[in-house]
Amino acid sequence: MVREVVIIGSGPAGYTAAVYTGRAQLAPLVFAGSLSGGQLMLTTDVENYPGFPEGIMGPELMENFRNQAERFGAEVVYEDVVEVDFSSHPYRVKSASQEVETKTVIISTGASAKLLGLEAESRLMGHGVSTCATCDGFFFRGQEIAIVGGGDSAMEEATFLTRFADKVTVIHRRDALRASKIMQQKAIDHPKIEFMLDSAVTEIFEQDSKVCGIEVENLKSGEKVRVDLTGLFVAIGHTPNTQLFDGKVELHDNGYIRCTDGSRTSVDGVFACGDVQDFTYRQAITAAGSGCMAAIDAERWIEHQGN
Repeated sequence: MVREVVIIGSGPAGYTAAVYTGRAQLAPLVFAGSLSGGQLMLTTDVENYPGFPEGIMGPELMENFRNQAERFGAEVVYEDVVEVDFSSHPYRVKSASQEVETKTVIISTGASAKLLGLEAESRLMGHGVSTCATCDGFFFRGQEIAIVGGGDSAMEEATFLTRFADKVTVIHRRDALRASKIMQQKAIDHPKIEFMLDSAVTEIFEQDSKVCGIEVENLKSGEKVRVDLTGLFVAIGHTPNTQLFDGKVELHDNGYIRCTDGSRTSVDGVFACGDVQDFTYRQAITAAGSGCMAAIDAERWIEHQGN
């Protein structure tokens, strides 16, 4: 049996693509992965997704996405794809337990935020640790927080966080920021932003399962200090989950999938959506929107093939 659509990856993009292709009677097969749901599974309150005026927990939102996709006939399997073959049509997608043939493939494997590697970091994700200022800044109104990073994204997020926090401390490993001069100056000139350069976070302290402070080491002197705060934002970059597709579809220099004319990749009949191809916005709502685009593009591609 040759499938009409196989979707690799879940999260808002993958499940939205499943909803749309399911409603189009294409019976999509979704390889949700062993860790399904995307980055929202690590998020507590989601208050910026339309339709939930009181907010919703990230895992609950993703469960709603999945249930809606299954309602329209999507088949969801919780397996990781280990190999793809786009060299001939129909395409082949292989997991640990099965290999399927498909007319089209929608890639929605997302991107993973780079973390500091501290023991408490993942455990406190959504409880004071965050990788998205736009998503979580609102929850730190009137508080003191820190952000780790020295690039444009870190400076942009630090400046954004001053809308809510009383104080934002930027922590960077080097003695100079990597951000563009204009972004640096904007942050340096802001009265709410302070800097700890040549420094690294070495420990996260918690109280009642929430962040209450961090230990910061000066990498030149070796001196360690405790900084009391309630939020730690990590802005040291993202890694697109494209290892499986390297050499199979065209990638940007930064590793993200290159799309043209909507969601189309360099391989005819293979589409991409969500954070695996978006290194600018990285929001649940934009991921969902691009999942809709990929589904419509795939449906039209199948119709155009006349099979």
